[in-house]
Amino acid sequence: MIGSPVRARGLRIAVVAALLVTAVPIGAVAPAGGIGTPGSDGIGDSYFPLAGNGGYDVGHYHLEIRYGPATDELVGRTTITATATQDLSRFNLDLIGLRVTSITAGGEPATWSRQGQELSVRPASPIADGAGFEVVVRYRGIPRSPLSYGARAGAIPTDDGVLIYGEPDVAAYWYPSNDHPRDKATFEIDLTVPRGLKAVSNGRLTGREPTGNGRVTWSWHENDLMATYLAMAVIGRFQLERSVTSDGIRVLDAFDPRVGRNARRSIGKGERVLRFLEGRFGPYPFDDLGGVVDIWSGGFALENQTRPIYPPGAFRRGQNVPLVVHELAHQWFGNSVSLDDWSHIWLNEGFATYAEWLWSGKTGHRTPQGLLSAWCEIPADRPFWTVTPDDPGVGRLFATPVYVRSAMTLQALRTTVGNADFFEIVETWLAEHADSTATTDRFIALSETVSGQELSGFFDEWLSTSGKPSPCVTGTT
Repeated sequence: MIGSPVRARGLRIAVVAALLVTAVPIGAVAPAGGIGTPGSDGIGDSYFPLAGNGGYDVGHYHLEIRYGPATDELVGRTTITATATQDLSRFNLDLIGLRVTSITAGGEPATWSRQGQELSVRPASPIADGAGFEVVVRYRGIPRSPLSYGARAGAIPTDDGVLIYGEPDVAAYWYPSNDHPRDKATFEIDLTVPRGLKAVSNGRLTGREPTGNGRVTWSWHENDLMATYLAMAVIGRFQLERSVTSDGIRVLDAFDPRVGRNARRSIGKGERVLRFLEGRFGPYPFDDLGGVVDIWSGGFALENQTRPIYPPGAFRRGQNVPLVVHELAHQWFGNSVSLDDWSHIWLNEGFATYAEWLWSGKTGHRTPQGLLSAWCEIPADRPFWTVTPDDPGVGRLFATPVYVRSAMTLQALRTTVGNADFFEIVETWLAEHADSTATTDRFIALSETVSGQELSGFFDEWLSTSGKPSPCVTGTT
């Protein structure tokens, strides 16, 4: 354990608050004689070149969303508080499909143009490097729900509302953003829906207020930094179940009334799972916890920050606590410590899968070493071994080997460096990169520093080489 959960969370909130208080003045313009330059139309991701944008850093999003289930129309106003990282003549936001009706930047009307996912904004005056500024975008339309890696993502209509979630680029389908994990921010999400429906999002429910015309606004705050794709909204006739864990973490679960007891019991074990994970990874990184199960066709589980979403089909055959373990492990690996580039997806999925393996051993099933041995039985000529976890390619971002071969790598690393060094690596990794992003190279460097071993050959064989690693042997030791 790294300190107490309460102290760790309190320190993090204090640091974020201090950063916000010391921000430079809003709306400063570029120095006389300088006209600034445009921010780049991508943040530099190797897989998704247009994801995110350059020239500024977002500190906070305030989403005000009105949704009408009868028409599926979304009417939005998003306020973005940011800081320029260069003298900025114009900048881009990511937004797909929805019609923009107005934009202000620094309190003045701005002009804009659109091409693909890029919403290019030109403020009335250039913004000086280091200056804070505020952008307000009003927009409306029916948000899309495209196929993403074989499943629907984006805004998915249900029979009583909508489910908005996905990975890696869902944010651009329902709010303008700097849509990449490198630019995390805090969030305030206000969802206005017809009376009788409930609206659920990330973090803490801070208010539920009638707004007239038969509508109610549900207000949610996520005060810890969050990647844009992890923001979600779920609207429907939910049953909300609240509790508080023994160490003060607020729990709010949301279930469609038709959801069966297998899902409820699985997600209800969240505190037990949390205690287990804290024993391996250190304090839970957030103040809120929960889960959502809606009724819709298809879908996938996703680790939305503080409140993962689970598909109802995951519980048809009985309880599925390992899935809860996987999504809650992502709160550390993926949410607190996020990937710096989508090619590093193994750092998210490998650790979440390995958490399942640890749970398996703890609950009297196969040990992590036994699971490694079982997967090593796959013949060397099978396609499983052709996917390299540290660079799987865009089309195989969520392929099975990204999950399993990555977990195999972690168990092989544990065997190589020993239990004490392995868990010191894990806890140090999480402490050093909390609320930030990280890369494979940094993980390798940390592993070498803690263990005192040269491990480049090990990681090359397990993560980077197409083919079955030669040390991949069976056994249960």
